[in-house]
Amino acid sequence: MMTRTWIKDIVHNAGEMVSLSGWVFVRRDHGKIIFIDLRDKTGVAQLVFLGKDKELFLRASMLRSEWVISIVGEVNTRPDGMVNHDIETGNYEVLVKECVILNEAQTPPFEIETDGLSVGEEVRMAYRYLDLRRARLHQNIEARSDVMKRVRDFLSEELFTEVETPVLGKSTPEGARDYLVPSRIYPGNFYALPQSPQQYKQLLMVGGMERYYQFARCFRDEDTRGDRQPEFTQLDMEMSFVEQEDVMALNEKLLIHLVQTAYPDKKIQEIPFPRLSYKDAMERYRTDRPDLRRDKQDPNLLAFCWVVDFPFFETTDTGGWTFTHNPFSAPKPEYMDNLLAKRNIGTIITSQYDIVLNGWEIGGGSIRNHTPAALRSVFEIMGFSEKQIQENFGHMLAAFSYGAPPHGGIAWGMDRLMMILQNEPNIREVIAFPKTGDAKDLMMHAPSGVTSEQLKELSLEIKTQKK
Repeated sequence: MMTRTWIKDIVHNAGEMVSLSGWVFVRRDHGKIIFIDLRDKTGVAQLVFLGKDKELFLRASMLRSEWVISIVGEVNTRPDGMVNHDIETGNYEVLVKECVILNEAQTPPFEIETDGLSVGEEVRMAYRYLDLRRARLHQNIEARSDVMKRVRDFLSEELFTEVETPVLGKSTPEGARDYLVPSRIYPGNFYALPQSPQQYKQLLMVGGMERYYQFARCFRDEDTRGDRQPEFTQLDMEMSFVEQEDVMALNEKLLIHLVQTAYPDKKIQEIPFPRLSYKDAMERYRTDRPDLRRDKQDPNLLAFCWVVDFPFFETTDTGGWTFTHNPFSAPKPEYMDNLLAKRNIGTIITSQYDIVLNGWEIGGGSIRNHTPAALRSVFEIMGFSEKQIQENFGHMLAAFSYGAPPHGGIAWGMDRLMMILQNEPNIREVIAFPKTGDAKDLMMHAPSGVTSEQLKELSLEIKTQKK
């Protein structure tokens, strides 16, 4: 076979021989001529098999949907009246000279050529490798890759460094339930999968990195919804020597850049993004993630807004105090004295800022406490004992005692952002291999049991609960 040509490139090869590889998309048998629509990741091309080559024609008559083939053929301009204006290669067809069947395929459990939204989720997730072949899913995954590349390019120009942080870490009380990983080497001890890289990215600031980002995998053992998954992806970033306005300005600039370059057909309703205090948002819209679109029927209208000035603490069911967003957040400067003195706790306003798009929270961050005294005061207000503080956060207090710079950051929910930009109904449509709505992987059959030998190696046993 010749060097492979991408299907999209045949528009530059009229009159030339090319080698194409891909999947049979549609087969049309007209008796003495067979047409095959061949699909690869770049597009669809019409193949022509003529009956005068009996062996080749017989092979073409065997082809069925989703079979994998390679062909060599001549690119020709289609006759007048037979141009397909719905595809980029619609002015051309390929007269096949050679055809190799690389793999046959069973009949798929659902049609590949549709958008798939009418197919039940369970069957789509069980055969996700087939579901991914449909054009809509391909476009979503390709768009996600493109957005991530644009983010990387933008942040590189802003002197950010991409850093990977650990996935196996320590379980600390930060909000949602942790996914725990038992240690074989240290029986009875556990790692925790990160709910976010929060502590690591702050420690990177202590380490003098100054500007960090990563597309971080995060894990939270919580009930799933259309916009949540047990594991998800954040665009995570942190900056040293900044104030709240600096972080918000850079992120607003990045979001505008992404929309204008990757989604030019979409319109941002208002620039600069409007700002609402938490108090105003709740009073006017009864939510801290308001949908400010003037025309909610327009799928290409993007209404960003910032929500700021959140209360730092809220009361628990037992009458104590807990954080509203993040225990590592700093109060606004004018409330620092109250935090350190642990007075007027209910009135303390945090430096938290959320970015909202069309009624969805797509990101949130804050300026952080960077002194041991301020961080310790947060945990004391929450009722932690000195022993609990040292066991869970002693490493952070120690790090802040070695010249930690003032710093702040933000994390975007990449799955949620892509869902909105791609006009999809839920985040599962923009994730290559998502879990179902009830947190199952029907393709890999996870979660699943493990062998008694595996449990023994981990010094674990399973006790069934009596009903």
